[in-house]
Amino acid sequence: MRQYEMFELEFQGEEPEGSWTDVDLWARFGWENNEEEAFTYQVVKGFYAGNGIYKVRFLPEKIGQYTWKVWGCVEAEGSELCEPEAEAAVPRRNGFATGKHGIVRAKDTHFEYSDGTIYRPFGTTIYALANQPQERIDQTMKTLAKAPFNKVRHCVFPKFYDYNREDPEVYPFEKDENGEWSMDRPCFAYWEKLEKVIFQLADMGIESDLILFHSYDKWGFSQLNMKQTFLYLDYLLRRLSAIPEMWWSLANEFDLMYARTMEDWYAIEEYVAENDPYHHLLSNHNCFSFYDFTRPNITHCCVQTIQMESAAKWIEKYKKPLIYDECCYEGNLPLSWGNLSGFEMAHRFWQACVPGAYASHGEVFLADDDVLWWAKGGELKGSSPVRIRFLRDIMEELPGTLEPWHPQMWEMPDMGYMSKAPMDLFKNLHLSMPLEQQESMLVKDGLCCGHIEDKVFMEYFGHRCCGLVRWILPENHTYRIEKIDIWEMTRETVCKGVNGKVEVKLPGKEGIALMATIEE
Repeated sequence: MRQYEMFELEFQGEEPEGSWTDVDLWARFGWENNEEEAFTYQVVKGFYAGNGIYKVRFLPEKIGQYTWKVWGCVEAEGSELCEPEAEAAVPRRNGFATGKHGIVRAKDTHFEYSDGTIYRPFGTTIYALANQPQERIDQTMKTLAKAPFNKVRHCVFPKFYDYNREDPEVYPFEKDENGEWSMDRPCFAYWEKLEKVIFQLADMGIESDLILFHSYDKWGFSQLNMKQTFLYLDYLLRRLSAIPEMWWSLANEFDLMYARTMEDWYAIEEYVAENDPYHHLLSNHNCFSFYDFTRPNITHCCVQTIQMESAAKWIEKYKKPLIYDECCYEGNLPLSWGNLSGFEMAHRFWQACVPGAYASHGEVFLADDDVLWWAKGGELKGSSPVRIRFLRDIMEELPGTLEPWHPQMWEMPDMGYMSKAPMDLFKNLHLSMPLEQQESMLVKDGLCCGHIEDKVFMEYFGHRCCGLVRWILPENHTYRIEKIDIWEMTRETVCKGVNGKVEVKLPGKEGIALMATIEE
């Protein structure tokens, strides 16, 4: 047993009578800390894996001696020593460190692993990944091994939509004698295939943001009643919750699932939160209206919108991490959401990341075989991933996580009557404006700024073609300022040893950022 790695017990027994989902199998794992003379324990449910095999899974997050006891349809007990992860077992993927760090959790408006390591999500979307033939899954994994992404959004249930109309080889559940889906009969071949995908991603340091429901369906999975829904969730949580690299996304575009009420969604949310022993990240993805991110179970804001300029406002409003998990896709589809240029996709990542939010990539280029990355994976064709990697490299170098920054204005030159107004009053004039007017000024100005205490200051100018920028930096330190071109992927030091009022010349083109870092 190793810290932050799933531990599994396997037993042989009789095939369950009745439900294969709601089996009577429990386990208690106790951990003893001799230094503190403390003993804590955790109770988990086991599951039936087919062919007379029962499994219990546990995620040890502390080093030390564990005892375990299993009861129900199987009875057993034993003990295991949990050792720390071997330092040598920390591989690198495409230049990024991987290894086992535990569950990703929200910390203030950002994320970190259980061991305290900062996690910065750079996501992509492959909805029907687990429903692809194995050859395509292998090809996708080979592509991801060279890509900058450390989170993949993918679905449990198959998806039926344009460019993705095939029936999968297997489904999550079997049908009963009446031809209806039976949540009491998991299809073990499917769950083994899904697990294999999740484990492959995890071995590359990639989190699975697993989408539990969606509306793009011809098979009836979007129409499950609440009893069926809870049976399905029970099996999923028994089987997958001990995997550390898991997130729960209640739905993709929950507000398009018209058969469900908000009370249904709240009940589903409560069920997942209460029945996940490890409390993985949990959110819900929208089409039109945001889910209620103020709810205590919701760990982060998962949004579909192109309002990238609102990142700072929403971070400050919700006080939770913000991920633009869908902000349209790079590609050439006739559909409005699927024809961003590579520059625009990279631009939106910068708009998200500089003030301290995050984003997910997607790609949809027309293909004769209808293999589009956003649904089926395969190979990446766009020009944004390499530029997203450039951004991620910069973010990973930072000494912490960015927060929204509201730059101080320079004193205004002599403007006659306006110069007679108290400067403090002028600077704070916006505070008396209606919220809508404040927001319109923010959109107009396109301000996109972030900082890490007084160590780092960043501004991304996006589509603004500035030839000169004026900053006011703290006077108790000196700074080095870099000019960053997000498309050419270049970094150039333009100032050293500066503080206070600073003027920086820029090339007057799109896609330029400035970053000031403190000089030691």
